[in-house]
Amino acid sequence: MNFETNETQKMIAQSIKDFAKIHITPNIYQWDESQVFPVELFKSLGEMGFMGVLVPEAYGGSGLSYHEYITVIEEISKVDPSIGLSVAAHNSLCTGHILQFGNEAQKKKWLPKLATGEWIGAWGLTEHNTGSDAGGMSTTAVLDGDEYVINGAKNFITHAISGDIAVVIVRTGEKGDSHGMTAFAIEKGTPGFSSGKKEDKLGMRASETAELVFDNCRVPKENVLGEVGDGFIQSMKILDGGRISIAALSIGIAKGAYEAALKYSKERIQFGKPISSFQGVSFKLADMATEIEASELLTHKAAAKKELGEKMTTIGAMAKMFASETCVRVANEAVQIHGGYGYTKEFPVEKFYRDSKLCTIGEGTTEIQKVVISRNILK
Repeated sequence: MNFETNETQKMIAQSIKDFAKIHITPNIYQWDESQVFPVELFKSLGEMGFMGVLVPEAYGGSGLSYHEYITVIEEISKVDPSIGLSVAAHNSLCTGHILQFGNEAQKKKWLPKLATGEWIGAWGLTEHNTGSDAGGMSTTAVLDGDEYVINGAKNFITHAISGDIAVVIVRTGEKGDSHGMTAFAIEKGTPGFSSGKKEDKLGMRASETAELVFDNCRVPKENVLGEVGDGFIQSMKILDGGRISIAALSIGIAKGAYEAALKYSKERIQFGKPISSFQGVSFKLADMATEIEASELLTHKAAAKKELGEKMTTIGAMAKMFASETCVRVANEAVQIHGGYGYTKEFPVEKFYRDSKLCTIGEGTTEIQKVVISRNILK
């Protein structure tokens, strides 16, 4: 086992720091306050190779490993978790689904645009009445000649408005049948396909979240990804890899909050001493640093298994669960260390605090991760 950061990871980290200083940091609070999704920023990230991290070079991607991917998400999220979340959703979900389950023609058609950031990708599984119970979805696709007619809606979808293409999983069989759902790739501008209500969120406000609406949307059979009926099974495999990206997002948030708290604790003087010299604060910092380190080890172990093609459902769920809960605890303690200032927008920890909570909910709640882990260890 090699615990050293490789040269590629170091180069990625430095390039993101340099890029963020100019293009992200000056705009963080404007984007957050206005809930602006900065589409042009993602095109620039695409030019740097960060919108197709795992996509082979043959399809216009960077062809890197999950370890480099973790670095990308982590470093961006240390600066602005909203941007990290959107990069993760684009790479792991929409792009990842086409990469893993698309045929050669589909890959050649869509991956180069996604990998270079020319197109933004969305991915739709969740519906208004089906969060964790994805098998109970109501959106349907009915075959009519050489086309499927799709009706229904998806909600809490990242890039639902700005996305150029969406991979959506809809019902083609009976409710509750794990082989009764199918994945479709649907391009923006397809008649009957539109976006709906944009959510007004607690955190991650620069990452766009809205509805996808289907009203007699006709999609050709060649837009089916994989086999008809395999959509749910595909989704579970996509979420296995996606959980690594949410763990990486969580680590980035935790590191951002921890580093801000560490710096503040050394500068804030009380009773003639920096507050870092008091045990109540220093022990908080010790716990934060330890949990971040443990989260990294779990996440990179999951990545190693993914890279080797080994089953990583359990370790991926563990990494996502532990890292996401860690980032909430760390962000909370960072606010506490800042005291009253931590509750103001003058310091960055209040935003890390707001952004952190999404990590325990998105791509499977903490409770769902425990279901996945417990089922596997009890087999």
